[in-house]
Amino acid sequence: MIAARRNAVTDRALYLCMGLAAVVLAGCTVGPDHVPPETSSSSAWHTPLDGGLTGEPADPNVLASWWTTLGDPQLSGLIERAVAGNLDLKTATSRIRESRARRSVAKGALFPTLNAAGSAVSSRTDTNVGMDTRGEVYSANFDAGWELDLFGGVRRSIEAAEADLQASQENLRDVLVSLQAETALNYIEVRTFQTRLAAAQASLKTQEESYDLTLWRSQAGLDDELAVCQAQYNLENTRSQIPTLRSGLEEAMNRLAVLSGESPGSLHTELEQPQAIPVPPAEIAVGLPANVVRRRPDVRRAERELAAQTARVGVATANLYPQLTLSGSIGVETLSLRDPSSARTWTVSGGPRISWPLFDPTVRPNIEVQSALQEQALIAYEAAVLAAIEEVENALVAYAQEQRRRDSLRRATDAAQAAAEMAQYEYKAGLTDFGNVLDAERSLLSFQDQLHQSDGTVTSNVIRLYKALGGGWASMAAAPAVEAVQQL
Repeated sequence: MIAARRNAVTDRALYLCMGLAAVVLAGCTVGPDHVPPETSSSSAWHTPLDGGLTGEPADPNVLASWWTTLGDPQLSGLIERAVAGNLDLKTATSRIRESRARRSVAKGALFPTLNAAGSAVSSRTDTNVGMDTRGEVYSANFDAGWELDLFGGVRRSIEAAEADLQASQENLRDVLVSLQAETALNYIEVRTFQTRLAAAQASLKTQEESYDLTLWRSQAGLDDELAVCQAQYNLENTRSQIPTLRSGLEEAMNRLAVLSGESPGSLHTELEQPQAIPVPPAEIAVGLPANVVRRRPDVRRAERELAAQTARVGVATANLYPQLTLSGSIGVETLSLRDPSSARTWTVSGGPRISWPLFDPTVRPNIEVQSALQEQALIAYEAAVLAAIEEVENALVAYAQEQRRRDSLRRATDAAQAAAEMAQYEYKAGLTDFGNVLDAERSLLSFQDQLHQSDGTVTSNVIRLYKALGGGWASMAAAPAVEAVQQL
């Protein structure tokens, strides 16, 4: 009899579930659908493309590992090292795992929940007539609940979680692009400081010889004390620049170590041998503004954040509509676990429950809040697009103009070198005073230092250009820190 009753209840529950499933399939999804915004970027760059820049489409393989175009194996090794050990990159990877888990939490709301509970109660009753009554009751029950997603609130939350996950993946790629560029920029700083330091030390040696010469001529009565003083302050001025250059070199080396997730000072041994500043490629293809907008991870992240916020408007809107929950429970109570013939009581219950917030003063304001956040996300996306185009435009003009400056500095340095040699010759021959030698040596050191800085700036501007173009995030697919991007 009990079994027949349980079967009848089970059949009714099955029919009810089938009917409700049909309602769910016919249900709607409220709230706005995300449509990727159109960008009004121009079809060409405002900055004229010269100095080796071309408007040809950028080669994806070149952009993926742009640092190889500088032809420096040590730089390539340092970038690989930074990708493997950088702490910011590990944090971004952890955020992807967090977003993936949050998506699973959101998906879990689509499925029924099942709970089990049991209890054992022992009782004893003493009466005034000396009777002692003992009893035990055991119970077990299973409860199930299922909130049907009639108006798409759960589906919108899953949509938002999925977009958040994609935004965190784009954030990892953005961190990767910045990390590679910063590593390369600090490496160029190391080589630039080493080159400037070598030039200053060479100039110092020359000025020491000039000081010795003026001192000898003064002692021989061929020159006065003024020349000695001039030679000395010129010498000490050059010597005073060397500690600053060494300090900058140490800071750049330490920064490279920290970018790789290592202690400051760990790279000094392998970087202490001076090397030339890497030379950029003769031609660089930059493509069109629209390509940059589609490629840059920060713009892609902003678009995904907009998609997530659009979905949250739907989550808030779903609270205006009824919520339908299907629940059921099966329980049993018995007086003994050992005696099969003891009395048992079965309880079976189930059915739908509908709730509708007829008056909730927080629902509509929350929709307005989420809609305002959506508007802000759209503005942030548009700002990201403008910032991306601005960064590329600035990088284009900086690269081209610095090359012109470097060419002028190279000619000035050559002329200063000739003037210094001529002034030294004339001074030794007694044809001029030491003031001309002083001016020539001072000018030569200044032009040499500016030229070396310009060499480093030209290469650094190439790095900034590749970063502005969004290059680098498609590389290093096999690196442990980037594996999370591939696990989609």
